[in-house]
Amino acid sequence: MKPIRFTLHAQAKLSERRILSEWAEAVARHPEWVEPETRDPEAERRFGSISAFGGRILRVVCVETETTIRIITATFDRGARRP
Repeated sequence: MKPIRFTLHAQAKLSERRILSEWAEAVARHPEWVEPETRDPEAERRFGSISAFGGRILRVVCVETETTIRIITATFDRGARRP
């Protein structure tokens, strides 16, 4: 299993938004769906519902390489719709 690394920005946003790192890791590893990140061609948006948070959709932006998954940021996305 690839290790997950959080950027300083991600750490700050998780704390600020009261998002558990375990939720972000779960979505990064097992997303319900994935979309390209428009600002960075190497990154992608991974989405998953968090049952412990009322089923709201968590969007995790990350870059996956052969050796790691780097989480850039995470936020609950009210506008997210499953494809």
